[in-house]
Amino acid sequence: MDTTVTTADGAVQGYRGRGGRKGTIAWKGIPFAAPPVGRRRWRAPEPAVPWPGVLDCDDYGNAPIQDKLFTARGAGRFQPRHEDCLTVNVFTPESVSSTPRPVMVFNYGGAYILGGTSTPIYDGAYLARSRDVIVVTVNYRVGPLGFLDLTDYSTPERQFEANLGLRDMVAGLEWVQRNIAAFGGDPDRVTVFGESAGGSAALTLLSTPAAAGLFVGAISQSPAPDLVVDKDNARIFADEFVRLLIDPTRRNGAERTDPPLDPDVVARVVDAASGMDLVRTGNRLLGFARAAGLSDPMPFAPTVDGHYLPQRPNDAARDGNTHRVPLVIGHNKDEGELFARFWNILPDGSQAFIGVDDPEIRAEVELLYPGTRDHVRLAADATFWIPTQMFAGYHSAHAPTYVYRYDYAPTVLNATGIGATHATELFAVFGIYRDPIGAGLAAAGSWGSTKRITATMQSHWSWFARKGVPSPSWPRYTVEDRRVMILDDPSHVAVDPEGGRRRAWERVHLAVSG
Repeated sequence: MDTTVTTADGAVQGYRGRGGRKGTIAWKGIPFAAPPVGRRRWRAPEPAVPWPGVLDCDDYGNAPIQDKLFTARGAGRFQPRHEDCLTVNVFTPESVSSTPRPVMVFNYGGAYILGGTSTPIYDGAYLARSRDVIVVTVNYRVGPLGFLDLTDYSTPERQFEANLGLRDMVAGLEWVQRNIAAFGGDPDRVTVFGESAGGSAALTLLSTPAAAGLFVGAISQSPAPDLVVDKDNARIFADEFVRLLIDPTRRNGAERTDPPLDPDVVARVVDAASGMDLVRTGNRLLGFARAAGLSDPMPFAPTVDGHYLPQRPNDAARDGNTHRVPLVIGHNKDEGELFARFWNILPDGSQAFIGVDDPEIRAEVELLYPGTRDHVRLAADATFWIPTQMFAGYHSAHAPTYVYRYDYAPTVLNATGIGATHATELFAVFGIYRDPIGAGLAAAGSWGSTKRITATMQSHWSWFARKGVPSPSWPRYTVEDRRVMILDDPSHVAVDPEGGRRRAWERVHLAVSG
């Protein structure tokens, strides 16, 4: 295949892989939208500005602006950060195919406050080569610049828009539709996939009218389906954010009788602030959000505004309003261990019981978590597991749905008690056990099993992208039998694993919903 490709916006020069990536071509840092800076800050992505000549695409573009520590590319190396970050990367096999290849579009995780496509674990070359697919990774805005809803301060002269990070993802999918055929891809065979916030984004895209027709399948890895913000809470977060930006010495939420903010002042302040000032203020808002006790504890997430995102994903699935495409969805067996040990951003598990007046229902669930560390598992189950089970059940009534639990952990992770924690399946999905970090995890006698689990995961994910089913031996999920694929070495099918725990949590949700 030629390394120079002509897109709708101009020609791009890619590069052939070397070493372990031999047999692939990568184009990195292709703009899919105009830089969201200046007058475009706080606005939906606009079409990319066409370029003359051939654009050299040998390196990733900027990471979305965020704290530096989250943009590591290796020991002592960090990806540059900037508001000008809306780029895609395309990974293809080097060989020419007689038929268009299926396309897999990945959105990264990071709680919608961090992340970027240059993170080594998201390298799409190994998956593209081993499974003869095209992998596209998409940068989207995170934190305040991606998910703060300032629309209440819009005036005829100054308009704000919401859900900018979500709109970036949609714009990335639109770019794929316009351009992927030039790279040998099939625009009619596009699958979205993502992990953590990226997995949540897959479900949110299923619930977003603007994304209709842009993909034919979705894979949601360890999502938090409720990681969205209701409009009333978004309004509270926006108000507090602006006040913190105006007065960095302000005590979070202390002044609850403040007069309303003037929209002209808001526009002037948020436009004049530097990107890093916005990030630092966003970090302070996270503290406010945790202390405020709102029903949505994370301030930066897609806003359920009734327009661009009409409903919360689980509500949309329950009402049959999601896009009716096949779905693979699941979680990791030891999801919460990552947060317990390294990054405890999970909401207090007790928040799941807000609105539950029956003490017997609460006691029934709490008895399932008797250990001193089980509060982390409770929080992880409330955030990831039970909302995922509910979404799967709802969506299965309208479209083919396949549910998994990822149980595999290399020896070193089992020995340390971390197990199959959050994000560990990414090493298998992207085949990164070949790279230094993955090789370290595969040490201590796990080489054979890591190769097998990588083959298993890549086979299922690529088969789904190609055929709309992850495997002929993987049964569809229904609420009548609840057959779940346990992904391990070896894998097997289980019927309603942890059914008692699921039923207890369902009683909690029934009590909350009335």
